[in-house]
Amino acid sequence: MDIRDLLMTDIMIMDLDATTKAEVIDEMVHNLYEHGIIDNEEVYKKDILKREAEGSTGMGDGIAIPHAHDEAVKKPAVMFARSVKGVDYQSMDGQPAHLFFMIAAPEGGDNTHLKALAALSQVLLDPAVVSALKAADTPQKVQDIFAKAVAKKEAENKAQEEQEKAAQNAPVDDSKPYIVAVTACPNGIAHTYMAEENLKKKAKEMGVDIKVETNGSEGIKHRLTPEEIKRAKGVIVAADKKVEMARFDGKELVNRPVTDAIKEPEKLINEVLEDKAPVYHASASDATADEEESSNGSVWGNIYKQLMNGISHMLPFVIGGGILMAISFIVEQYMGGAKSPAFIFLNNAGNMAFAFMVPVLAAYIAEAIGDRPALMPGFVGGFMATVYSGSFGGAYTANVMSDAKSAAGFLGGIAAGFIAGYLMVGLKKLCANLPRSVEGMKPMLIYPILGLLLIALIMYYIINPIFSTVNIWITNFLNHLETGNTVVLSLVLAGMMAVDMGGPFNKAAYVFASGAFANDPKSVAAAGLMAAVMVGGMIPPFATAIATTFFPNKFPEEERRAGVSNWVLGFSFITEGAIPFASADPGRVIPSCVIGSAIGGALVGLWHVSVPAPHGGFWVTPLATNPLGYIGAVVIGSIIAGVILGLWKKERK
Repeated sequence: MDIRDLLMTDIMIMDLDATTKAEVIDEMVHNLYEHGIIDNEEVYKKDILKREAEGSTGMGDGIAIPHAHDEAVKKPAVMFARSVKGVDYQSMDGQPAHLFFMIAAPEGGDNTHLKALAALSQVLLDPAVVSALKAADTPQKVQDIFAKAVAKKEAENKAQEEQEKAAQNAPVDDSKPYIVAVTACPNGIAHTYMAEENLKKKAKEMGVDIKVETNGSEGIKHRLTPEEIKRAKGVIVAADKKVEMARFDGKELVNRPVTDAIKEPEKLINEVLEDKAPVYHASASDATADEEESSNGSVWGNIYKQLMNGISHMLPFVIGGGILMAISFIVEQYMGGAKSPAFIFLNNAGNMAFAFMVPVLAAYIAEAIGDRPALMPGFVGGFMATVYSGSFGGAYTANVMSDAKSAAGFLGGIAAGFIAGYLMVGLKKLCANLPRSVEGMKPMLIYPILGLLLIALIMYYIINPIFSTVNIWITNFLNHLETGNTVVLSLVLAGMMAVDMGGPFNKAAYVFASGAFANDPKSVAAAGLMAAVMVGGMIPPFATAIATTFFPNKFPEEERRAGVSNWVLGFSFITEGAIPFASADPGRVIPSCVIGSAIGGALVGLWHVSVPAPHGGFWVTPLATNPLGYIGAVVIGSIIAGVILGLWKKERK
C-alpha cells in the first residue's frame, strides 16, 4: 500500500483550532468521522483516550501520534494536522506539539497497511523530515515529503534485512558488544517501531551491535533466536504489554516502558554494557521489591495490574451469565414458572457462564504472575474456591474442604490466583539449575504436577477453611444491614464509581459489589450493591450531558457534541463517557460527579433498590425490585451533579 493512500490530502488540517489536548483529539476524531474513515466517534475516541491513559502519545520534538485500532475504523488512514501556535499535549519532553498524526487502523486489517503505518512511524524520527513538515503549508507538500521519506526508509529496511541474512552465515564478530531487545506497545502501531528505530540508531552511534524484535500489530518481526539470546551480553525489553519472557532466563535484563526506549535509548544500552541490569529468572515477578520498583513500577502497581488481568478476563462471564440468570427470573415469574423451558434454558446458560467466573479470575491473575505454566493451577484453585462439595453432571464429585459450610467465594478465588502465580514463580526458581537434558520436562511434567499438587493442598487445608468463614461473615453482614448502614455503604460505593471513572477507585467499588453478587446471586443485599455501583457509574455521563445541554455557553463545541453522546453512554452504564470532561477540567467535573453519584447511591440504599444483574444500566430496569426508585436515583443524582457543574463552570468568552 502506497503511503499516499493512507496520508490523504482531503482529510488534513493545516491549522488546528484546538488549544488543549482534549480539543485536539475531539477535532481530529470528528474530522475522521466526517470523512467516513470511522463510523462511530465515541468508540474510536474511547480507544484513543484509553491509549493516552497508558502513556501520552506526545513523542517530543513537537510530534504527537494518537492512534487506535478498533472496529469503528472502516478503512485505514493517517490524518495529518498542524498547529502553528502549538498545543500542550503532555509530551515526553514537556514542549508544545505542532505536528499531529492520528492513525486509524481497522480490526482485522491486512499486513500491508500495518507495514505502511510502521514505516510512517519510523520516518518521524528523522529531524529533516520533521523540519520539512513544520514548514509545509499545503497538504500536497506534506504528502510528497512523506512519500519520499518512506520510500527511503523502506529501502534502508530492506538493505538491513539482507545484511542480517548475510550475517547469519558469516563468522560472529566479537569485537563489538552485542545486545538483543524487544519493543512492544498496546496497539503495536507507532511506539513499537519508534522504540526499535531509536535503539538501533543509538546503538550504531555507540559502536554496539543490536537486534530488535518488534511485537507490533503485524505480528512478531525479527524474532530473536535462542542462539542470539545466548550470545547477547544482555537484553532490553521496552514494552507496555506482555511479551515472551521465559526465554531470557539467566540473562541480564532491563525492563522498561516502551517510551523509555524512545526518550533515552542510550541509558538503557549503558545499563546492559555497565552490568547494572539485574539477572532475570524466568518471570518479572522473580525480582526483589527494589528491582520491581526500578523496572515495572511499584509492588502495589504490579499487584493491581495482575488483579486487573484477572478481572478483565472475568467480566464477560459476569455480565453475560448474570444478565441471562436475571432474565430467567423474570421468565419464571411471568412466563410459566420454574418448569418453563425458557426459564430452564436461560437459567442453565447463565449459571454455566457464572460458574466459570471465579476460576477464570484466579487463572488469569496467576497467568499474569507466573506466565502460562501458572494458568492451570490458578484455574483449579479458583474452581476449588467456588465449590465446597458438589457433583457435576453425575460424572464426579468434588470435595475441596472437609466439613465445609460454604465455598471460599470471590475472595478465596483472588487468593488462589495470587498463590498459584507465585507458586509457579517459586517452582521456576527451584528448577532453574536442573540439567539442560530435562529442560523439556519442566512445562510438560514438573510444573503441571507440582503446581496442581501444591495449590490443591493449600486450598484444601488453608485457604478454603479461612475464606469460607470470611465469606459466611460477609454474607451475613450484608444480609443483616439496617437501612442506615445500607445507605452509607451504597453512598460510598456509588461515590467511588465517579472518583476516577474507570480507574482503581471505580474498579475497586465494582469488584466489591460484583464479588458479593458472585458469592450469592440471589441475595437482595448483593443486588442492592450492584444497583448502587450502576447508579454511581451512570450519573457522570448523564451529568455532563445535562450541563452541556442547559449551560451550552460554558462548554466548547467539541464538549457539547460529546455531551449529546453521553445521553446514550449514561443510559448504558458507560462511565468513561465523562472522562474527556474530567481530563479537561478535573477540579470541577470530578467533585460535581462524586457529589451526584454519592447522593444517587444513598437513595438506592434508602429506597431499597436492588438489581440482580452486574451490568446494563437502564436496559436492565425491568429486573429491578424498585424500578421507579432505580430511575429516580439516577435522575436526581444526575440533575444535582449537572447543575453543580453547570453553575461552577466559568462563562466562555
